[in-house]
Amino acid sequence: MANLKVLKNRIASVKSTRKITKAMQMVAAAKLRRAQEAAEMSRPYTERFNSVMASLASSAGGEGSPKLLSGTGSDQTHLLIVMTAERGLCGGFNGNIAKKVKAQAADLLSEGHTIKILTVGKKGRDAMKRDLGEYFVGHVDLTEVKRVGYDNAQGIARDVLARFDAEEFDIATIFYARFENVVVQHSTAQQIIPFKALDGAKTDGTLYDYEPSEEAILTDLLPRAVATQIFAALLENGASEQGARMSAMDNATRNAGEMIDKLTIQYNRSRQAVITNELIEIISGAEAL
Repeated sequence: MANLKVLKNRIASVKSTRKITKAMQMVAAAKLRRAQEAAEMSRPYTERFNSVMASLASSAGGEGSPKLLSGTGSDQTHLLIVMTAERGLCGGFNGNIAKKVKAQAADLLSEGHTIKILTVGKKGRDAMKRDLGEYFVGHVDLTEVKRVGYDNAQGIARDVLARFDAEEFDIATIFYARFENVVVQHSTAQQIIPFKALDGAKTDGTLYDYEPSEEAILTDLLPRAVATQIFAALLENGASEQGARMSAMDNATRNAGEMIDKLTIQYNRSRQAVITNELIEIISGAEAL
C-alpha cells in the first residue's frame, strides 16, 4: 500500500500540472483565433495571386521565360525548406512535418538526387538533426518574433532566391502544416521554385493583353510569388501550431483530471486501511486487558 504522504504529494503535483495545462490551453485558444483569422484572410489573396501567375506562366512558357519559371533544366539538387514551431507541447505537429520531410528525403536520395535542408523553427531542426543533420545548410530563427509578418517571409525568400541565383539548388520545396480545424492539420509539401501554382489554382479563362510583355511582368512578380507562398505557409503553420497545442493541452488537462480521480480513490482506500488497522489494534489491546 502506497504511503499516504507520497500519494498526497502526487495528487498536489498533478493538480499543479493541470492548472498549467489548462492555462496553456486558454492561451493557445486566444492565439488560435488571431492566427486562424490571419490564415483564412490570406487565402483569397493567395488563391487569386496564384491564378494570375498560372495564367501568365501558361502564356509565357517557352524560350526566354524567367529562370524562376523555367528552372535550371535539371532536377538534381533539391532544397527542402522545413517550417515547424519554435516551441513544443503541441502534440504531433512538429513530428508529422518532420516525418513527411524524412520520407521525401529518403525517396530523393534513393533516386540519386542531392538534398539540402533549410529549417525554419528549431523544433523541426531538432527532430531531424539525427537523421538528416549532414544535409542542413541554414536555419531561420523566429524565436524572438511575436507575430509573423510579411517581412519575415521576405527575409526567407531573399535567402532562398540568393541560393538559387548562386546555383546551389535546382528545385525548392516548402514543408508546412495546412490548417483545417483544431483537430486536423495537413502536412503539406509545395514546390515554389521553379514556380508551380498551388493545387486547385485555376485561370478564369479570360484573355488579357499585357503591357509590358508576360516575361517582363513575370520577372518582377515571380520573386514576389515565392515570398507570397512562404508567407501563406507561415500563416497556415501558425494557425496549425496553435490548434495542435490547444488540442494537446486539452487532452493533457483531461488526463490530469482522470489521474487525480484515480489517485484520490487510491489515497482514500489507503487512508481507510490505515484507520481500520488502527481500530483493530485498539480493539485487540482492549480485549487483552
